[in-house]
Amino acid sequence: MMDISCKKSPYPITPALRQYLRAYDRETPLPVAYADLRQFTGSFPLLDRTGKDTLWQTVHFEPQTLRELSQGLTEVYALLKTAGDLSFSKHLVADRIDYCEFGNSRPFRVRIVNQLNDNYDYFYVKQADASRLYGLELEHLLSPNSLTFLVSGDTLIEEHIVGIPGDDFIRQHLSQPHLNQVRIAKEFVKFNERCFVRLLGDMRAYNYVIAVTPDFEDEQYRVRAIDFEQQSYEGRRTMYLPQFFKDNAEVVAMCARHLKPETLRQYQTEERALMARRARAERHRLRDLLEAMRRHDLAPPEKVAQLKAELGRYHHTDAFEKCDSMGDVVRQNLWLMLGASGAFRAAG
Repeated sequence: MMDISCKKSPYPITPALRQYLRAYDRETPLPVAYADLRQFTGSFPLLDRTGKDTLWQTVHFEPQTLRELSQGLTEVYALLKTAGDLSFSKHLVADRIDYCEFGNSRPFRVRIVNQLNDNYDYFYVKQADASRLYGLELEHLLSPNSLTFLVSGDTLIEEHIVGIPGDDFIRQHLSQPHLNQVRIAKEFVKFNERCFVRLLGDMRAYNYVIAVTPDFEDEQYRVRAIDFEQQSYEGRRTMYLPQFFKDNAEVVAMCARHLKPETLRQYQTEERALMARRARAERHRLRDLLEAMRRHDLAPPEKVAQLKAELGRYHHTDAFEKCDSMGDVVRQNLWLMLGASGAFRAAG
């Protein structure tokens, strides 16, 4: 249906972006760097409960290296979860480290186990790509989902986002009789709108999760992005609309069955209004982020030119012609889609 560009090269962190990260407590010294985890000496495929290859490899290290890494990784987890309070870390151990060659960031996933009750949690160690950092920050500021992440040098630490992977949900849960399909349709429309407003691309089904929350009469759902590599990188407008990806076709068909055009427009308007309120509440931080983003080279010139032209035709405006960068394009798209309510104007 649509082809994603070949593997995107990472973009370095500029001094302006680094200054933003420091100003808003995203940067901190870390006891473990991404390069440290690259010292693994072997690996084997990680299979899921059904024996299917997950595309992750569980890696192993020399005993001394593993001991040092485990201590450092529990400290990283404390920085991520308890603002560096190490009083709980003696009960924690990094008992498994997985590696994925498939992703652009080639991430490591660390499983932290509490030895007092065997409960476990995950976090990710990745190469810090500027596109992903802008994507994470825009998600934090404009979506209903707060995100915690830390940066040190070229290392990015991300918390685990809980939910059922979109492709698994579509394959295993979408046809279950108890599922409230109207609520799922509503949330997918809202997710689709959020992605387009802030220009987050590549939301194929395995790049988002469905968070399910039991309610007193039914279940509530939320669609959450988990991959931010393609923040304002592609040139085609449709790449920022999850509805156009082939593996989302079943959800799109469900939306068409359950939502009338006026209801769909209502949900789109609701989401834009919520995003505008968040933009107003975070206007100073959003302004600082966009200023750093506007001066950053985040895509090849031909992609910038293509997206400017396609968004100009879509919005029936020549305003995008004045944009010099992808950051400018994001700012202009936010202005056009959120500014009508007046809430975004203070951040502009």
